[in-house]
Amino acid sequence: MKVGIIGLPQTGKKTLFQVLTGSEVQEAGGPPKPIPGTADIVDQRFDRLVALYQPKKETRARIDLVLLPKMEQEAIAKGDIFRDISDVDVLCHVVRAFADESIYHAAGSVDPLRDMEAVNGELLLHDQVFLEKRIERLEAGLKKIKDERQSKELDLLRRMQSHLEGEQPLRLMELSGEEELYVRSYPLITRKEMILAFNVDEDHLGDVALLDQVRDLCATGKMEAMTVCAKVEAEIALLDTEEERQEFRGDLGIEEPALEVLAALCLKALGRISFFTVGKDEVRQWLVRVNAPAPVAAGVIHTDLQKGFIRAEVMRYDELIAHGSEAELKKAGKLYVQGKDYIVADGDILNIRFNV
Repeated sequence: MKVGIIGLPQTGKKTLFQVLTGSEVQEAGGPPKPIPGTADIVDQRFDRLVALYQPKKETRARIDLVLLPKMEQEAIAKGDIFRDISDVDVLCHVVRAFADESIYHAAGSVDPLRDMEAVNGELLLHDQVFLEKRIERLEAGLKKIKDERQSKELDLLRRMQSHLEGEQPLRLMELSGEEELYVRSYPLITRKEMILAFNVDEDHLGDVALLDQVRDLCATGKMEAMTVCAKVEAEIALLDTEEERQEFRGDLGIEEPALEVLAALCLKALGRISFFTVGKDEVRQWLVRVNAPAPVAAGVIHTDLQKGFIRAEVMRYDELIAHGSEAELKKAGKLYVQGKDYIVADGDILNIRFNV
């Protein structure tokens, strides 16, 4: 799972990237290039399980992040940035919503809705230009040789083109399995899931007015939204202990760290859920697609577990925490034995029985 962080100049996306990855960005000379990083998924359930089991090893699930070059007019005109964007699974668009006269704004004023729509417009235009060129090639080829597959592809691309002309991103289009095969290798950016991260002032932390303003736009455009103060998150990251960080967040009214909110939105956008394996040796968090059956989840841990799957012993996270221990959970009859048809739920704790 790779999340690309995009945005206009001076939005704070580099600061946010550094907070999320815990690493400092060293920008080299020459043309701007994507900067990769990784971040642990912050999940309070994982922390509670670690506290309960006191394991020798603890392993969080991780997400890959990529800080993409600024969306400046020169980069947009060259088109390089769109090639970089096409390589990620989810886009996190950092939108400036903070006022700071010492930091310039390319448009001369702070207007998060205007900037959000401007970037979305560039992404739509990119896909339109790509489809126009591909349609022209298909039409030229079909004039020479009739081909049923290319005829179907041409029909699909024309429908996609019409969809874009209505200023609607392609992620709103439902495609069949066959249609997915036609376009899966194409660099169509608006098919990707979109998360909006509004970078606000410290004074606006916890203020939901901006999220209320974009709620309808997010619903119709299939986007997720969050607010973050990257400057404050960077200050919190410099504190020595988690206790200090939690106290600082509490004083500012920050209920969840930015990474925890972003990770949850990324998982939702990609249709992924978390499950856990636990024990004295290791507590580990895993990711699997929504509605995955137990053998598929077992395969995430190791392919042998999927091949030789017999059954899954399942504990519900909430029930385990409520009873305080596995022993008490078993006494209450809350340890469930499930077969191959069991659909894994978010937060399940699995112990896979297998035979290879």
